[in-house]
Amino acid sequence: MTRALLSVSDKAGIVPFATKLQTLGFELVSTGGTLVVLEAAGLAVTPVDMVTDFPEMLDGRVKTLHPRIHAGLLARRDDEAHMATLATYGITPIDLVVVNLYPFKATIQKPAVTQADAIENIDIGGPSMLRSAAKNYAGVLPVVDPTDYQIVLDRLQSGTADEADFRQAMAAKVFRHTAAYDALIATYLTTEEFPTQQTLTYDRFDTLRYGENAHQQAAAYRDALGSDYSVLSADILHGKQLSYNNIRDADAALRIIAEFAAPTVVTVKHMNPAGIGQGATIEAAWDAAFAADDISIFGGIVALNREVDLATAEKMHQIFLEIIIAPCFTDDAYAILAKKKNLRLLTLPFTTDLPQQLETTAILGGMVMQERDLATETTADFTVVSQVQPTAAQLAAMVFAQKAVKHVKSNAIVVARDGQTLGVGAGQPNRIDSVKLAINKAASKAGYDEAVLASDAFFPMDDSVSYVASHGITAIVEPGGSIKDQASIDKANELGIALVFSGVRHFKH
Repeated sequence: MTRALLSVSDKAGIVPFATKLQTLGFELVSTGGTLVVLEAAGLAVTPVDMVTDFPEMLDGRVKTLHPRIHAGLLARRDDEAHMATLATYGITPIDLVVVNLYPFKATIQKPAVTQADAIENIDIGGPSMLRSAAKNYAGVLPVVDPTDYQIVLDRLQSGTADEADFRQAMAAKVFRHTAAYDALIATYLTTEEFPTQQTLTYDRFDTLRYGENAHQQAAAYRDALGSDYSVLSADILHGKQLSYNNIRDADAALRIIAEFAAPTVVTVKHMNPAGIGQGATIEAAWDAAFAADDISIFGGIVALNREVDLATAEKMHQIFLEIIIAPCFTDDAYAILAKKKNLRLLTLPFTTDLPQQLETTAILGGMVMQERDLATETTADFTVVSQVQPTAAQLAAMVFAQKAVKHVKSNAIVVARDGQTLGVGAGQPNRIDSVKLAINKAASKAGYDEAVLASDAFFPMDDSVSYVASHGITAIVEPGGSIKDQASIDKANELGIALVFSGVRHFKH
């Protein structure tokens, strides 16, 4: 008779699975709560302490960590010496292991969890059995995922459970599972910001149709602990599957709009803000964002931090958009937007309080990590370095522009008035070209006479100040910090420009 060992925290589906195993000729061995559930279902089950001839102890901390279990798992069936050793000690081989682990992840996600509770939910015996079985997958079939129960039964019934590729795939799944489990524990217990070994784990959210381009394969993975404020946690009310580029752009939109508490609309194209607008109502905010750049928004992403009403929906319906993200939609707003088959409509709870978190960027042969740029400057952080003093309206516009420019790819320039971007210059290899782009986009727009210019980093020379002055901008905010700062200050004084240093650089590569 073949022997199956079953020890699961998630009892879903275990009784019918075990019942079928028994009808296929398996002797069932089990532990603790799993044993109780199987016996209550009327199944004949051998308690694990009858196999080990040793009682469970230490409140169940030790029950399967025993040679009669692990020798039965690790003995190679094709090694005569191994099998002879089992016979010498009267150890029965274990042919199938069904284990899922203590709910450590669910435990640490509880609001009032204590460290003691978390530690008690670190499984030791389960991973040990799984790893032993997975190492010896040629002789032992390891099962860690309840969704695989039917697949395993089908293969056992069809005689294909011994196929090497299948067994290797099941073993690989075990090692991924235990690695992810250990990574969560390591992350929970680690207090160093940048430990010598970094263990990260993610769960696959979806396989994508393709990556940035059609010839690139791609998938999306969600942080194992998840976040409500994520495009991967959004409810997709309407539209087709999100693409790789959709996800990246939507993520950029969510990061930007988290800067603003007032009714705000952000339009995004290629991970840069095309336009940001605010207003007394969400419709007015849409009008301001659309007017900020009514060309780049075509085929773009829109994030709104208030409920979408009918009036706003009717305006958005008039142009081609990829995604609209909002806290919610009124019924009539949804009805009109859902007329567009391919327009994705997403909802999620909005926030202005992103947590500080380390974020990763892949490089060839590794990755780099850094904290999120959550720095936000107010007028209290500003230092006026010019003779000309900025007006109250210009200072308010500078605060708004600073929130926008930190989300623009460097070199980054934003021309804005309070509550509306007018021109964005992004991603240029030199700063003066970004200045020219931003001003060229802004100069013809209503409100340009109220505009200020924000730079994500210092001006390396005074040419940007000269260009700004020659195109009607009378106030600049930049971080300062260049060895040539004085040249820019002198030029601002010469040309009558109000120049403010924010003291904080916001590079975004």
